Amino acid sequence: MVTDKPGYEHLIQFLTENLALFERGDNSTSGKTLGEVLEEAIAEQIIQLCTQHTELEMNHRSLIVREVDGIMYDFQEVLASVLSRPATAQQTELIQEVALLIKNLFDNAIADLMD
Repeated sequence: MVTDKPGYEHLIQFLTENLALFERGDNSTSGKTLGEVLEEAIAEQIIQLCTQHTELEMNHRSLIVREVDGIMYDFQEVLASVLSRPATAQQTELIQEVALLIKNLFDNAIADLMD
């Protein structure tokens, strides 16, 4: 499981270290809330992951979805007080970076699985 790997702990730590960025709520540019940006960014990366890894069986894809649900739950817990605020450009950029890191964790887990 991805959430059992050290990389996931570093990802949560990275998000926690950047919480100050989420305390600021000015200069909204996207018109979307932080929650919407988070969901869309992670969903986009997971769709790309599944598209790139055509060798994945349905049970593997289901496992990925369950793992992503757990990750989303953790992130929503960390950001609970700000999820309904409009997202700033900096917040959106950080969330997209986090989504890419999540995809990389899954890419590495898939590579290990297929070896």
